[in-house]
Amino acid sequence: MSTPLCTPEEELLEQNPTSAEIEISRRTFVKAAGILGAGVATGIPTLASAQDAQDAAATTPHTVNLTLKINGKSYALTALDTRTSLLDALREDLNLTGSKKGCDHGQCGACTVLVDGRRVNSCLTLAVAAEGAEITTIEGLAQGDVLHPVQAAFVEHDAFQCGYCTPGQICSTVALIEEHKKGTLSTVSFETGQTVNPQLTDNEIRERMSGNICRCAAYPNIVAAVRAAAMGVRV
Repeated sequence: MSTPLCTPEEELLEQNPTSAEIEISRRTFVKAAGILGAGVATGIPTLASAQDAQDAAATTPHTVNLTLKINGKSYALTALDTRTSLLDALREDLNLTGSKKGCDHGQCGACTVLVDGRRVNSCLTLAVAAEGAEITTIEGLAQGDVLHPVQAAFVEHDAFQCGYCTPGQICSTVALIEEHKKGTLSTVSFETGQTVNPQLTDNEIRERMSGNICRCAAYPNIVAAVRAAAMGVRV
């Protein structure tokens, strides 16, 4: 059996070992790259699965059972998503729809309720954070058919047009009057130098009610209603 003739490339490799080493190195590199590529390809599903699991864990709701005390009554909520805002819990879970959802960013004040007597934007307050507190909504102000004095003042001074922001305006007014009675100061108090028992002037009222927006622009009537309520109401 005759020995096959060498190809030109084989003759070159035989004559030049350096070229052979380079060729071996190239083959080794290609082989290694193939192995590495296979490993990476094999690892992609694993990484994807890990990411999927992480995403699933991030979106899976954590739930709690809690009890909210609203308008003097206790309401039990079962398996409530911990991310639920107080506003959504009131409206969606408890059907207390007096508090309105406006901007949902704490900018319009339509969702204002009282938590332990302090006015808060319920759209920015987690329901779980309000557990154990006394929550008052617009539904809890009137006594049966008898309007709360602030509600009566709003009616008397025609301080609403479409009425959408009115529940938040009224809850905010109730807290405002209480804050003023306690001597809480505003920016206007410092600007006017009335830092001791500031008078509830129209400018004070406008400043203290600035977190509640009326898109119908019934502001003159609202200020009049707040002024009247502050003068004649003992909250």
